[in-house]
Amino acid sequence: MQYISTRGGMSKINFKDTVFEGLAPDGGLIVPERIPELSEKEIKELRKLNYQELALKIFKYFVSDIKEEELKEIIEKAYKTFRVKEITPIVKAGNVYILELFHGPTWAFKDIALQFLGVLLEKLLLETNKKINIIGATSGDTGSAAIYGVRGKKNIAIFILHPYKKISEIQALMMTTVTDSNVYNLAIEGTFDDCQAIVKTLFVDLEFKRKYRLTTVNSINWARIMAQMIYYFWSYFRVSEIENCESVRISVPTGNFGNIFAGYLVRKMLGKKRIERLILATNENDILCRFVNNGDYSLKEVKSTISPSMDIQVASNFERYLYYFYKEDAQKTKKIMERFAKEKVLKFTKNEIKEIQEDFFSASVNQEEILKTIKDFYKKTGYILDPHTAVGVRAGLKFKKNYPLICLATAHPAKFPDTVSEALGFSIKLPKEIERLYNLPQNFEILPADVEKTKTFISQKAI
Repeated sequence: MQYISTRGGMSKINFKDTVFEGLAPDGGLIVPERIPELSEKEIKELRKLNYQELALKIFKYFVSDIKEEELKEIIEKAYKTFRVKEITPIVKAGNVYILELFHGPTWAFKDIALQFLGVLLEKLLLETNKKINIIGATSGDTGSAAIYGVRGKKNIAIFILHPYKKISEIQALMMTTVTDSNVYNLAIEGTFDDCQAIVKTLFVDLEFKRKYRLTTVNSINWARIMAQMIYYFWSYFRVSEIENCESVRISVPTGNFGNIFAGYLVRKMLGKKRIERLILATNENDILCRFVNNGDYSLKEVKSTISPSMDIQVASNFERYLYYFYKEDAQKTKKIMERFAKEKVLKFTKNEIKEIQEDFFSASVNQEEILKTIKDFYKKTGYILDPHTAVGVRAGLKFKKNYPLICLATAHPAKFPDTVSEALGFSIKLPKEIERLYNLPQNFEILPADVEKTKTFISQKAI
């Protein structure tokens, strides 16, 4: 399998190069040259596998330059850090199947991709005796998962930008209490979009990027999307077996479009009948919801909410979806994204909206609804949702109809104790691993939302 850019201006590269490239040199995002469609026989064989075996089989479709035994070793090592054997267990709560994605070291779904990516990066770097500097922006969970994925790993330094005091206290502590010498936390005085804009500017500055060997582990890194695909296969197989059915609907709380894009690719591989529709759940930062429902992809001001990981307007992976929506027309994708960069708005026709809605339903959930959903769902089922999962459950139930509904639980409720306790009317108990973070020393640097100051800091600390 070779990889290309959504904007068509990059020569084909292999998987290993894709891992290190991040953003394509032409400003586009990297995608596989083709998405395989699975036969009935292949699907039947995949159903029988455990999580790690399933990961190996799916990865092999996309990775042709790493030996199978080496890939297997990377997968086994990555998922040893998880607290449960199934990696992503499925829990029935009322009439909803909750896919728990928070059993990794930072109690959020990003661990699934980033534990794999951390092991993969170190192996590839040691093989070639190269060094890299990872740059990333986080709206909450990506940063800590990235840091835990590469902390202490050889030949890697990591610089994570987060919006200062605009993520939950526990999300911040999970990053700032990691004091390994290869980890740098940058608290940016601005929004997540400011952080993301700084990172994108650094990657477009090709001279700076090459000089300091920059790469990214944000959701624009293809290896992360690939790793996230596995739990869509896994959950579809498990729930369709339990329900003895062919079709399910899956609700995904999303802000950056990375998580749901992985589901979109799985839907292409399995066939649209099996994942009948993906439900795109947003909070009040509803650019993606407006896109699906009204064909309106236009920037508004970012609102701070009680589901901070979704407080995003510019969805980093949206370009990948547009590329496939426009039938892999790279020139059209390039033109549209360049227009969006200038005008900050895209409008879609009625026929295009109809086509988009063949892939997605969407709903926006406000803060009052989040609190009510956490409370009501607990009363009804005894299951405690975090605020992001509550967004997914609330939106999902609007579109459940007669289909089994899988809702992705993207974080453990203990990561948002104040919000969850407020909703429930009592204090939730924190796992001891989270509780101890409050007593650990912190290490971070506060910087203004300024590209040049960020470049100066990185140039002084890069390996």
